Amino acid sequence: MAALAKMVARQRAELDRLQDQEAASAVLERAKGALMALTGCGAEAAYEELLARSKTADHTLMEECWITLGALESRPDPSDAEPAAPAPEDPAPAAARPGPAETGADVPCGDGGSGVLAVFGRALVRVGTSRDLAQCLLEHVAVPVGAAAVVIYRRLPSGGLELTGHAGVDDAFADLWRHVPPVSGVAARHALETREELWLEDLAEDSKRYVPIGGPAGPWRTRAWLPVLQGDTADAVIGVLRDREGPFPPDVRELLRGMTRLCASRLRAFVTRPEPAVAGAGDGTDAVVRALFDALPGATLLLTPLRSPSGEVEDYRIDAATAQTVDVAGRGGRELVGRRVLECWPAVAREPLWQGWLDALSGGESFEGEPFARQELGPGGQELSMYSVRAARLGEGLVVTWLRHESSDRQEQRLADIQRLGRLGWATWNLVTQEAVWSYQVYELCGRDPGDGPVRLAELPELALPEDEPALARVVRELLGEGKPFDVPFRIRTAAGVRHLRVVAEAVPDAEGTPVQVHGFVQDLTAQRSAELALVESERAILAQHGILQAERTLAGRLQHALLPLPRRPVRLAGLRVDVAYLPAQSGIHVGGDWFSAIELPGGDALFVIGDVAGHGIDAVATMAQLRFTAKGMILTGSALTDALLGLNTLLLHSRDTRRTATMVLARYKPAERRLLWAQAGHPPPLLLRRGEPRFLDRPHGVLLGATGTPVFEEAECRLEPGDRLLLYTDGLVERPGEGIQEGLERLAGAAAAGRGDPAGALGSLLASMLERERRDDVCVLDLRVPAQPA
Repeated sequence: MAALAKMVARQRAELDRLQDQEAASAVLERAKGALMALTGCGAEAAYEELLARSKTADHTLMEECWITLGALESRPDPSDAEPAAPAPEDPAPAAARPGPAETGADVPCGDGGSGVLAVFGRALVRVGTSRDLAQCLLEHVAVPVGAAAVVIYRRLPSGGLELTGHAGVDDAFADLWRHVPPVSGVAARHALETREELWLEDLAEDSKRYVPIGGPAGPWRTRAWLPVLQGDTADAVIGVLRDREGPFPPDVRELLRGMTRLCASRLRAFVTRPEPAVAGAGDGTDAVVRALFDALPGATLLLTPLRSPSGEVEDYRIDAATAQTVDVAGRGGRELVGRRVLECWPAVAREPLWQGWLDALSGGESFEGEPFARQELGPGGQELSMYSVRAARLGEGLVVTWLRHESSDRQEQRLADIQRLGRLGWATWNLVTQEAVWSYQVYELCGRDPGDGPVRLAELPELALPEDEPALARVVRELLGEGKPFDVPFRIRTAAGVRHLRVVAEAVPDAEGTPVQVHGFVQDLTAQRSAELALVESERAILAQHGILQAERTLAGRLQHALLPLPRRPVRLAGLRVDVAYLPAQSGIHVGGDWFSAIELPGGDALFVIGDVAGHGIDAVATMAQLRFTAKGMILTGSALTDALLGLNTLLLHSRDTRRTATMVLARYKPAERRLLWAQAGHPPPLLLRRGEPRFLDRPHGVLLGATGTPVFEEAECRLEPGDRLLLYTDGLVERPGEGIQEGLERLAGAAAAGRGDPAGALGSLLASMLERERRDDVCVLDLRVPAQPA
């Protein structure tokens, strides 16, 4: 069942991944395009950069993509920016600069100090006294709060204060300020009486209203007094003393409040409170009770509840304990007398036992908790023993006993646990007396009231659905007549719906071989059958999704070939010899959006366009077609190159798929002057070979299409000479995994220079040298050559 459930979960996750793949891919491609436009790198390098940023900032890849796109939207226009003033040099290296603790600044807590509170909460488990608590507090607030000392005072019945815990102060201070008389003007007393925090952040002004503990000339410049609230009362106050000036920031105050709340439960365990008088004390009754407990076997406690002023039970005092009763610190017997329960067993307050004790104390009925296991040292070593706790009221107190289960009890409990966890139950049919016995679990599985009793074996098929009754009746007849065991599934209808069950039974024969008794069990297979059905449905959905994706890939490929026909041989346009190469990706399952256009314009000029749409599939091909035909149409109607790019950017932003981006180069060649006017939108620069020397044209300003609503495009000019060769290409030509875009451009320049003697139309050697490995992206190249002048 567990394996089937895991498989169903994997199949469902795969289905969700296929459905969300397109949306996530679009976000990633747009973020890659943004980095390409800003840094001039290629798509592969942009992807590696996004991965590095996400790991450094501890973001997911999708989070980093959205952060990158958000930064691009808010990026100011470079043409409007003022020249940045040079940053002053810092003579000290970063590692030598003082940190927050050295400069006196508060260390930010972050997230309300939840991390500090979590660590502090775990440390409180090891705290046993008020002094330990003060030391633990100081260790955890020294850095985030800047605390130099921590003191804990409790209220005395007389109204004064007593120092019960301190850290960061010497013993002379503790002796001098151990008792504070009940006088007015003491900040700690004021915080206790009003049950409100006091933040003393100006020593000169605060000394006019309060008597500073430690004196006005003490080393602490700022102090905080936080009452420890327990319901509507406060009997203890925590003081946090700092040797720095300045206010307590809001996050520091919130952190201290949280720590004070955590301290409340520990202070209840060991801050001394006036205790109620022991009934019978002084007349020898308590001595008799303790002597009786010394002689009792097992673990037993006599407890007296300790109540708050509002009457709620805050803790219990141990008045007597048997020698076998041991607390978490290893103390036992009379060592526990007089101590608090929460001091000896701090975790009890978080367990159901605490509420059970309260119910027994208030209602008068005894309480018995659920059995639990405990490791004990026995004759054969460590063994697991089962216990349960019972509490009964005795006068105004409680008698609590830990009951050890005997072996038979443990076996019965284990059998019940096996039946419950395995969703099965046992059944026995006596064929001689016609008596039947079912375990409670069988009644639950069959949806039958135990008051109605079990059914006879011959009547068992009547419980099944009509479709399953014949098969179950046949195997029952074979077992009763021939003693043949059976293992058969069947279905029943219960109040919770149809349930799938399995019944396994075997016969016990007499000396003559006649079945006289039948033993068996019934098991619930509903979860397993549900998992199997879910697996089948999941597989069907995945097969259907794969079929849809395959059809989409086929359609996208055909659409791309129809929209982007390739010439079979070089063509001449405006006096230039033009060769085209287009190579689809060899890896992956998507059809890309690389494209080109080369046409002659009215008047004899030529238009050359090459572009790359982010993403893959039908949407990418459709976007490619929009851009290709719109670009040609705008240039044919007289638009300037930059105006055409602005129009194409608007087209992408206002299309239904607003997540698409694209890069592009638009070039217009005037043959009479051999002048090339060109503009670009986030595309790699063209490569010019002149007299065998390669150089990349300086890119005019231009951001990739669809990235922002306020782009700026510029136009550049290049005069070609006879014999020049100009290469326009997409990034798939120069990108390699794990390599920067600059390295790819250098490889392209080297390969073009090495093949400068190749005849026109011979792009094969260039492509072979650049594409040694498997192609992960489409590659599109326009090779423009200016004929050499006659000799």
